[in-house]
Amino acid sequence: MKKAVIATGGKQYLVQEGETLDVELVKGEKGKIAFDALLVIDGDKVAVGAPVVDKVKVNADIVAEDVQADKVTSIRYKAKKRVKTVRGHRQHHTTLKITSIA
Repeated sequence: MKKAVIATGGKQYLVQEGETLDVELVKGEKGKIAFDALLVIDGDKVAVGAPVVDKVKVNADIVAEDVQADKVTSIRYKAKKRVKTVRGHRQHHTTLKITSIA
């Protein structure tokens, strides 16, 4: 079973073939996207890139693009000062399905 570490949206993800994951919003072509692998684990063999592993690409299909996550609410409250602020935020993300590590 091959695993790889990819970087997107300022974060790193450990992925394997057939896995579905949510990442920060990725603007790009409809359907397919490719990432460079930072690290590849193939059984007992481990290849570490500096900064990426040569000749290894992680291919993924875009399942859902520009989906909003659940709402996160932040509250600022000061007792006895008549200060109360409520803010809500819904982060945009993309759902990817990893097709191959080649």
